[in-house]
Amino acid sequence: MQVFTPQDYAAGDQNWAISQGDDNKIYIANNNGLLEYNGANWTLYKMPDQTIVRSVEVIEGKVYTGSYMDFGFWERDIYGVLTYNSLVKSSNLNLIEDEEIWKILGIDNWVLFQSFDRIHIYNRSDKTFKVIESDERINKIYDVSGTIYFQKTSAGIYKIENGREELITQDSEILNKEIVNLFSYNSDLLIQTKENGFYIYDGNVKQWNVSVNNLLQNMSIYSSTQLNDGSYLLGTISNGMILINPLGKVLYRINQANGLSNNTVLSTYQDKSGNIWLGLDNGINLLNLDSPYRVYKDNLGVLGTIYASISDDKNLYLGTNQGLFYRKLNLDEPFDLVEGTKGQVWNLTKFNETIFCGHDKGTFVIENGKAKQVADVIGTWIIKPVPGNSDLLLQGNYKGLNVLAKDNEGNWSFRNKITGFDISSRYIEFLSNNELLISHEYKGVYRLQLDDNYTKVLKKFNENVDKGIYSSLVKYNDEILYVFNEGVFRYNSKSNQFEKDDDLSELFNQENFISGKTVVDKDSNRLWGFSKDHIFYIEPGKISDEPSMQRIFLPSEIRKSKSGYENLLSLDTNKYLIGSKEGYLILDLDKLIDESYRIQLNSINYQALQNKEKPLELTAVNPSLNNTDNNIRFAYSVPEYDKFLPTQYQYRLDGIYNDWSTWSHQSNVFFENLPAGEYTFQTRAMVNGNISSNIIEYPFIIKKPWYLSIWAIVGYVLVFVLVGLAIQQFNKRHYERQQKRLLEKKERQLEVKELESQRQIMGFKNENLRQDIENKNRELGISTMNLINKNELLGSIKKELSNIKNIDELKSVIRLINENLNTSDDWKLFEEAFNNADKDFLKKVKTKHPSLTSNDLRLCTYLRLNLSSKEIAPLLNISSRSVEVKRYRLRKKMELEHKKSLTNYILEL
Repeated sequence: MQVFTPQDYAAGDQNWAISQGDDNKIYIANNNGLLEYNGANWTLYKMPDQTIVRSVEVIEGKVYTGSYMDFGFWERDIYGVLTYNSLVKSSNLNLIEDEEIWKILGIDNWVLFQSFDRIHIYNRSDKTFKVIESDERINKIYDVSGTIYFQKTSAGIYKIENGREELITQDSEILNKEIVNLFSYNSDLLIQTKENGFYIYDGNVKQWNVSVNNLLQNMSIYSSTQLNDGSYLLGTISNGMILINPLGKVLYRINQANGLSNNTVLSTYQDKSGNIWLGLDNGINLLNLDSPYRVYKDNLGVLGTIYASISDDKNLYLGTNQGLFYRKLNLDEPFDLVEGTKGQVWNLTKFNETIFCGHDKGTFVIENGKAKQVADVIGTWIIKPVPGNSDLLLQGNYKGLNVLAKDNEGNWSFRNKITGFDISSRYIEFLSNNELLISHEYKGVYRLQLDDNYTKVLKKFNENVDKGIYSSLVKYNDEILYVFNEGVFRYNSKSNQFEKDDDLSELFNQENFISGKTVVDKDSNRLWGFSKDHIFYIEPGKISDEPSMQRIFLPSEIRKSKSGYENLLSLDTNKYLIGSKEGYLILDLDKLIDESYRIQLNSINYQALQNKEKPLELTAVNPSLNNTDNNIRFAYSVPEYDKFLPTQYQYRLDGIYNDWSTWSHQSNVFFENLPAGEYTFQTRAMVNGNISSNIIEYPFIIKKPWYLSIWAIVGYVLVFVLVGLAIQQFNKRHYERQQKRLLEKKERQLEVKELESQRQIMGFKNENLRQDIENKNRELGISTMNLINKNELLGSIKKELSNIKNIDELKSVIRLINENLNTSDDWKLFEEAFNNADKDFLKKVKTKHPSLTSNDLRLCTYLRLNLSSKEIAPLLNISSRSVEVKRYRLRKKMELEHKKSLTNYILEL
């Protein structure tokens, strides 16, 4: 059973009617509008007036619905979206106040819309209406073998003949009983009432003599459907669903306690694949009655995870992590715990009709739902018969090997532990009476040789094969197979080695490996294995010696078995029980059908970046999209509704992603930012391991942007040519300018060199001038000193001569000395030398101090030479004191401040 809640389909809780289209999509009348289910996604279409949809029927591609004060049909537009057309408005029909349409039937060219007050008959050819009025309430209308019947409350059962009502019966048995449905029954009418069970009308009305009527007396039936196999599906108001066979025997009762979402079943429907749809007061349920799988779900968690299963003539036993449970075969009743077996069960084995239970607590013998412990060695993984000795059993435990023995009275008990081997022994297979193989998934495979009494290990060998988690060891058709994630290896007893079997290893490839656990079905001589996406079996070939391999698509996430502890039990011919973590499922191989499925394209939407999606025509031929509308979404599905036949999808976008994608359950794909170009989208589906019979192809074009169009490219070429010419001209001018700049640079370099030469020449001249000045200064200094020395000498001589008493005799000498003291010629000579050494000094002094006399200028000149008053006195032929007086007067003429040094001032000019 599949459960769809209002949250799953995003609509109202109540679901009033169900129908299926030619495209196999399911349509449901819901409180919030019309629901559509395509096998992958639900879509809600609301009525224009937001009213409840009470009825739905698909007739020749149109989805007819009835609601409050309206009825009409939905048609799919070019975008794959259903749009509503109101027949009430288009035909200007006048409905009775608060009239609602509760049932729609199609027959020949007519569509009938039933409300409680009347029946509207619509002619699809000429689009005209006839109306059957009623003063009594019309509960429902029924199609029985092409004839339309209806009941008027307290008036009887009628049929429509030639567009008019015709009374069938007013029998008192059913006159005041509300009729839910009418069926054809052996050329008679089978009448199903709401609260009084079934009646048969064969000209007279009488109660149908079946046991189910006793059950129905206490129930209220709201909806019903006759299934393809003739059985009857009844939906009750408070007791869930009841399925009865054509003879009136109850087959199933499903209610909220054992899996139904809600006990009120408002609508029932069987689709084309035989699936049962239930519209509930709160949700939608789907039963896959024709599925090859039957599921027992441990909703209350009583059982736990199933690790082993076995059956005898009376009971079915399940070994779980919570204990050993049993119930009667073929009875739908709860499982009971076998007393004393609470805890982990690892193994269930039947040997000579005796059932052994390998348990965490030890080993038990099971009979008629009771357990007797025969060994208390903890952790019994496996129990194997000893070859050639029917009174001995070998069991593998957590800590090595142990032996069970049967006494003369047929009772089994623990005999001894086999010494010399204490490794956990989950998988054991005998090579001979005293030689065996043991597999340990973490330590590898051991070969042991035992003594004749099975008391000790004589020899132990490690086999030449890799170890692997979830590995297993099994004997099939007298060959021992070791299975792990690197494949299947056969044991060669001649070479005592394992050799890889390439054919069988394909079933256990690393990509799909989930467990190496295998199960041998001795009844059919099949070897079963488990992979990620399949279960499979190997059986001997019927014609050739080659074994036959059959895969069954049943993904691990659906079967929910415990990895490494998968278990399978043959219940009947081609019928198997597979344990899971939530209960178990039963596989019926006879119901496996390789059906062909078709994938459908539901919608295409495109959008510019961050804009709202817009629909694209499904039937458009190679449509073109603007380059900005380069985000496109494809939605597709296979309208297949079996829970155990999951659909996977694969796609590719030829033109950019040319390889097929990996298989995924995602039923849509979104391509973003596709570059300009031509594309072909392709998608296909895989159901039950079979690829869909068709591949959807949808070619489309993403236009180039305007700046990549032909005219734009022509423009680019022209611009390129013009730019090239401009660049050529520019380069030409550039080279010319560069050449000119080089010439100018050369000229400047020459000028610079010439200037440098001139500078060097000037430097040489300046150096000569500097040397001349130094020479002049030297000469000036020498001249000055000579003058000073001369005047000092003459002054000394004059002084000495003045001391002579007869001065008259010396006057001529003194006169001569005076003539040579401080002559103007000496000054002119000095002045010329000074001007050569210090040009323009005297001009500066005269300009700045025009009141200075020539004597003042002479004093300034001597001060410029940084001569002291003592040195200046002889030059002026005066005393040092007189020099000081002259200095004082010069300061005043120059108006120097008291603090200002006269000598420093003269030097700074």
